[in-house]
Amino acid sequence: MRPLFVVLWAAAVVGAAGCGSESPGGPPADDPAPVFTAAEQSALAALRYDDRAPPPDPSNRVADAAAARLFGQRLFFDRALSGPLIEGDNDGSPGTLGRKGEAGKVSCADCHLPESGFVDTRSRGNQISLAAQWTARRTPTLLEVAFAPLFNWDGRRDSIWRQAIGVLESEREINGGRLFVAHQIFALHRAEYEAIFGAMPPLDDAARFPALAPTEAGCRARMTATGEVYDCRGIPGDHADYDGMAAADQTAVTQVTVNATKAIAAYVRQLRCGAGRFDAWLGGDQAALTRAEQRGAALFVGKAACVQCHGGPNLTDHQFHNVGLQPRMVAVAFVDEGDRGAAEGVAAAVADPLNVRGAFSDGDDGRLPAAPTSDMEGAFRTPTLRCLSGQPSFMHTGHMTTVDQVVAFFDRGGDPPGGYPGTSEITRLGLSERERADLVAFLATLEGPGPAAALRAGP
Repeated sequence: MRPLFVVLWAAAVVGAAGCGSESPGGPPADDPAPVFTAAEQSALAALRYDDRAPPPDPSNRVADAAAARLFGQRLFFDRALSGPLIEGDNDGSPGTLGRKGEAGKVSCADCHLPESGFVDTRSRGNQISLAAQWTARRTPTLLEVAFAPLFNWDGRRDSIWRQAIGVLESEREINGGRLFVAHQIFALHRAEYEAIFGAMPPLDDAARFPALAPTEAGCRARMTATGEVYDCRGIPGDHADYDGMAAADQTAVTQVTVNATKAIAAYVRQLRCGAGRFDAWLGGDQAALTRAEQRGAALFVGKAACVQCHGGPNLTDHQFHNVGLQPRMVAVAFVDEGDRGAAEGVAAAVADPLNVRGAFSDGDDGRLPAAPTSDMEGAFRTPTLRCLSGQPSFMHTGHMTTVDQVVAFFDRGGDPPGGYPGTSEITRLGLSERERADLVAFLATLEGPGPAAALRAGP
């Protein structure tokens, strides 16, 4: 195969001869050959997929350990770590995981479906997720997530393992709680855990470590005169089982949960999209992309300026941006109004005792900023565009359901001010109808093979 600069030079020569009019033997007027400037050629070359391992994670000493990866894969698919379902929409119908009050129904894989690129195509509406309750934001893909410094749409977590703890303890998601999770690891996975992390604490000593039945774990909703509140068990601040333990035993329980989620993180680090047709074209396969897809590539790094936020091999800068998005109703009844994004999320990460600076981290690489900055108001993490086309919804709200809608949104410069916190960074692009279609066509070329089959099911 010919190198990139030869391929793009050849395309540019053809485009200069035939763009804009139909000539004998040349491209038709409505399908002109692409034209690339030298700057666009260089920018495109920088986007080529990098299949090397993600950077080391000093906060997780088992991040790349084979045994931890396998254990984490087992836990990723394990519903036994979940407490009761809370939301009444959990009625046993298609798209739900069970009925309200039932426990042991939710795993990580139930909202990050391996067969769907590790996004949610199960929940009704395919916008936000119904686990223990409805989530407030769309479930993002886990593909390529190991390259990010901060996690969740708002940067609320600064490691994959801390993000997993948040999911286990969230009343919207798995609704377990670290005391219950530690007991379940002890009961169901003790030998595998101890082979990696050493001896577990004596969690069968009920005098020190109160046992919780699955339906007693996590949180339950209770209505008050001022609204709904949650009574939780097995987590810090519960004024019950966890808070009643000795400080050393609280630390021991937390360490078990941290270790278990570090194993989950080791598994998640393996989840990759892989190279797509775009990368084959960059490698010299001229037939890998159509004319429209090549024109879309030129737009991506040129007039449309997508590369300003979606740069690098993973097509994301891993930063937070306010794109002027006004939320709309999703899943029939929910609107994520007033969401301040990273302004609140990063502040929460800084204050979190389980962050990479804390006692349960194995090291700190400086990924966590000192404090949120003013431009984080209403800003959300730039998602990867790798393996994008198969997703059922887009943006952190999930209210856009086609790539065409997303491209049209950015083309018009977002929504009017006032419908979202903060100040939008984007402006109108002024794309033609064909240019929008070309850009959509290009984005479909970023679809890779995804993780190996062995990673898409429980071991």
